[in-house]
Amino acid sequence: MRRVTPLLAGLFGLLSLHTDAADLTTQLTQFFKARDATHAENLTVVLRTPAAQWPQCDTPQFFVAANSRQWGMISVAANCGQERRYLQVQVQVTGDYVVTSRQVARGSALKASDLSIKHGRLDVLPARVIVDPQQIVEAISIRDITPGQPLTLSMVRQPWRVKAGQNVIVIAQGNGFNATSEGRAMNNATATQPVRVRMGNGQIVSGKVDADGNILISL
Repeated sequence: MRRVTPLLAGLFGLLSLHTDAADLTTQLTQFFKARDATHAENLTVVLRTPAAQWPQCDTPQFFVAANSRQWGMISVAANCGQERRYLQVQVQVTGDYVVTSRQVARGSALKASDLSIKHGRLDVLPARVIVDPQQIVEAISIRDITPGQPLTLSMVRQPWRVKAGQNVIVIAQGNGFNATSEGRAMNNATATQPVRVRMGNGQIVSGKVDADGNILISL
């Protein structure tokens, strides 16, 4: 009977390690593709954590923090029953992103003609980069933006649907109850944001702005 030499044993160990690494990377890739189906075809996961810190089961359950960025270096919790390990992975994604086609001054409303599309690595761009131009058409720049600069959600805000001092329609709704009145907005707000309204009798109420600029109150 042949004995397995230390060299062969080491080679078998390396082969097993590479197989396990491929399997774990495949599972992580499937997890992140399900998380970002839009870019699934152009998504690659690179496992950066040493093998000694990998989960000790065949099919770990993966979790990421709710505020985790979508691409780039991400910490992933891998659960095997009651045991939890943390993996550092690099999620590489290629796709389209939005840049400005001209100099945009702070306070300007963005138009479709101000925007262009570029293609490249999304994971190396700033967090919350904008990939859909429709998401920010009519949005207001809150800083000066240079031509060709990738746009992020932190550079813009949605336009005010209601401004302080503006007369607004207040719609109060409840169980079998619906009433409409008028008041004056006390603060600026975009759609879905809260706003305080002073009614004609002096009472102050709070509600949320709808897409038409009306104030909705639930009773």
